[in-house]
Amino acid sequence: EGDRIVALRFPLADGALLQALETHGVMPLPPYIKRAAGGDARDKGDYQTLFARAPGAVAAPTAGLHFTPELMAALAETGVETAALTLHVGAGTFLPVKADDARDHPMHAETGIVTEATADAVNRTRAAGGRVLAVGTTALRLLESAVDGDGRLTPFTGETDIFILPGFRFRITDLLLTNFHLPRSTLFMLVCAFAGTDRMKAAYAHAVAAGYRFYSYGDACLLERAS
Repeated sequence: EGDRIVALRFPLADGALLQALETHGVMPLPPYIKRAAGGDARDKGDYQTLFARAPGAVAAPTAGLHFTPELMAALAETGVETAALTLHVGAGTFLPVKADDARDHPMHAETGIVTEATADAVNRTRAAGGRVLAVGTTALRLLESAVDGDGRLTPFTGETDIFILPGFRFRITDLLLTNFHLPRSTLFMLVCAFAGTDRMKAAYAHAVAAGYRFYSYGDACLLERAS
């Protein structure tokens, strides 16, 4: 019957409100993690990436959960350069696609930031013949939102509701590290667009047969762009 908006007013503001949430709140976990008591104290560390800086997301960009300080140091020693960006993941990431035509699925807007330093680092890498690897679909969506018509990454601050389906032309991302996603989700459609539908169906069939773990606390795969 149309969208409805519920407004909540708290007797606290800014830092005091965030502190109260930290003190009294429970770590929100994706709906497919079934626990009677919800998130526990250990999740506050486990369900957070080492890249996290600013509060705002409703879920962790879970590909980043695989990284540790030791792994980052090892990557740096091999010459891998890293750059940070911010996308505040919204609740829409968990919505299954129910429309008969996926193009009719409403994508919720999310706030993202690409700094000038990050844009320069990515553009410098591509100009030198290097490849750009997005750690997670979150990073990929923001990269492809902030690229210009010439394939250069531009500084970006604002909202994006980009919906990536098979047929999408990727302009800046060469590789994607990502976990295994829910069926009929926008994220599975994204990886099919990136690596090819047949290729991803075969990869998921192998993952099921081999007992890989799916979703937020699961395993990851490294994908090359199909074209």
